[in-house]
Amino acid sequence: MPSLSSKPLTFIDAFAGCGGLSLGLMQAGLKGRFAIERDEYAFATLKANLLTAGSTYKYSWPRWLPKKPIGIMEIIDTYRTELENCSGSVDLLVGGPPCQGFSSAGRRKHDDPRNQLFAAYLNLVEIIKPKAVLIENVRGFTLDFSSGEQVKNFSQALKCRLSDSYTVFEQLLDLTMFGVPQARTRYFVLAFRSDLNIPDPFKYLHKNLPSFLRSLRLTTPTSSSSAISDLEVRRNGTRPSTESNGFSETVYSGPLTHYQKLMNEGNASVTDLRLARHADDIVTRFREIIERSHAEGRLNTSIGADMRARFGLKKQALRVLDPDRPSPTITSMPDDLLHYSEPRTLTVRENARLQSFPDWYAFQGKYTTGGHLRRQEVPRFTQVANAVPPLAARAIGETLMGLLNPRRGNGPG
Repeated sequence: MPSLSSKPLTFIDAFAGCGGLSLGLMQAGLKGRFAIERDEYAFATLKANLLTAGSTYKYSWPRWLPKKPIGIMEIIDTYRTELENCSGSVDLLVGGPPCQGFSSAGRRKHDDPRNQLFAAYLNLVEIIKPKAVLIENVRGFTLDFSSGEQVKNFSQALKCRLSDSYTVFEQLLDLTMFGVPQARTRYFVLAFRSDLNIPDPFKYLHKNLPSFLRSLRLTTPTSSSSAISDLEVRRNGTRPSTESNGFSETVYSGPLTHYQKLMNEGNASVTDLRLARHADDIVTRFREIIERSHAEGRLNTSIGADMRARFGLKKQALRVLDPDRPSPTITSMPDDLLHYSEPRTLTVRENARLQSFPDWYAFQGKYTTGGHLRRQEVPRFTQVANAVPPLAARAIGETLMGLLNPRRGNGPG
């Protein structure tokens, strides 16, 4: 059984993105050592929220590592000695390698350069030698790539590489189980150093889920309207955007539901409320699409061929939110999802609510990007869409606390 140390568990977050996984783990009581993120916008969000003096949750950043964007291969090349000095002293290495090449939503390519970054993550595991490893990725990570006669499955390769030193557990989790108001299924790996003899963490996670939900007074599933109804324009009104000339933003007047109060704990000031600038004809089109989708029972699912033909739309993925159910999986494309009652796309803050980010968590950088820059930049909508929902990370963090540090958690018993 693991040591009964009273020290908080420590973690390093690789491929940290805007910090959803780190935030949830910190909320569970773990201590973040540092994060690795190469995109300047995502790192700016991470820095603003988890590296600022006075932040409730904050990394204990090492002096040897500059507080700036850096890629995983660069940090291994430049700071290998410092990383080797961390060997054996870090409880947990976490991260989700970029998922675009694995995703079944687009063209899956086994040789996508982004897929090769998962090998760098495993290299980091070998250098750091943590007690445990946590990896999150899309469901497509578990699917075979077919390339001529060659078939590659990254989840199998991952387990093979880890199994010499670690006992590997894996599971697909529907994140609505944690109170996240979004139907989002993700692949999770939890691997523990074999000498620790840790039992199946997913059994422990499911066993303790009711107490986790009770502790936050959450009931599942959490619906879209219970997550974002307090952000409706008709309730709050608008004003000129405080950060983008020519745009409007919602004027926030306070939470209504328990989930909204949980996200707005401490009466946090709410950012990222900028509204899309829709032309009048687009507003009219959206209003009719929303009305027809309600009438035809096509909420949370792509609009039908008849409706696409009526409006001359080529876009396949357009959906209208169902206010009474969790939202579909949000994407980096702001125009994939329409509000359930207002003729508009969602704001960054509404997407963040569907991902369970607290209201004080402010996003940085561009709102959107396009063309070839989509492969180079991570603007706000993409940051939110790519994140691990903090509520899910928090539940998993509490599980790790119980398994690796049973004196502080409710051990496996």
